[in-house]
Amino acid sequence: MGDTTVTTLEGREQAVPHPVADTADTTDETGRGRLRRLRTPRRPRLWFEILLIAVSYWTYSLIRNAVPEQRAEALRNADWIWKLEQQLGIAVEESVNHAVNSVTWLIVGMNYYYATLHFVVTLGVLVWLYRSHPGRYAATRLVLFTTTGIALVGYYLYPLAPPRLMNGQDFVDTVMVHQTWGSMASGDLKNMSNQYAAMPSMHIGWSVWCGLTIFALATVPWVRVLGLVYPAATLVVIVATANHFWLDAVGGVLCLAFGYGVALLWYGSRPYALPRQVPDGAGSLLPARRPRPARS
Repeated sequence: MGDTTVTTLEGREQAVPHPVADTADTTDETGRGRLRRLRTPRRPRLWFEILLIAVSYWTYSLIRNAVPEQRAEALRNADWIWKLEQQLGIAVEESVNHAVNSVTWLIVGMNYYYATLHFVVTLGVLVWLYRSHPGRYAATRLVLFTTTGIALVGYYLYPLAPPRLMNGQDFVDTVMVHQTWGSMASGDLKNMSNQYAAMPSMHIGWSVWCGLTIFALATVPWVRVLGLVYPAATLVVIVATANHFWLDAVGGVLCLAFGYGVALLWYGSRPYALPRQVPDGAGSLLPARRPRPARS
């Protein structure tokens, strides 16, 4: 609406802004302020983070395992991936699988690595961020959650059998052969997990997230080096145990790149470039302390 015209005591007309316009401006400013507050890093709350991670992982597992297994299509896709890698000259998964499997202590260690570190290291990095980098925690956690969420789409749209389940190939299922407690996709636990959700590899998506976070934020040089070694070792493990193709790892990295893109758009900054500490009063769990009166 336009301005309202009133007549002053002197007989002159004067335009007065319409009150609705002021309300609209105030509402718009309130909306921008609310959005700005949502984007401002806040001090993470322990109980909320524990609940969020638990519910999120439960939901991820539920959806991942609820995706139809589509065995025939998954096996066809595995054959296609294997032929593509052969054309590209990178189809060395079977050779790596057989070579490592011939060293019992090494492959058994890799079985346990595959089954445990995927969760232990990721949770460890989250705890470290929570304690030492609260200002960067939410943004970095958003990267991880977005990466995992987009991976679920990949499991649904592109079912893929792991190499150990391919027909007509000579891959070794190392967990079955060595009778180790390993992947939920083998042995007595195989019916509890979707066998054909190999693309993208979240072992790689999560391990690269851990590695980049450690390398970017750690201050001890050898710890930063370990951050880079961890995803590289994970890549060798997922191939040696015949749980993934090389290209599954590429899919995991692409999902992670998408996660970083979402965090960059939301926060307007790279997660690691945000302030380490949360500004005073930004989402603090404790009420602000009142200044004590000066003693006379």
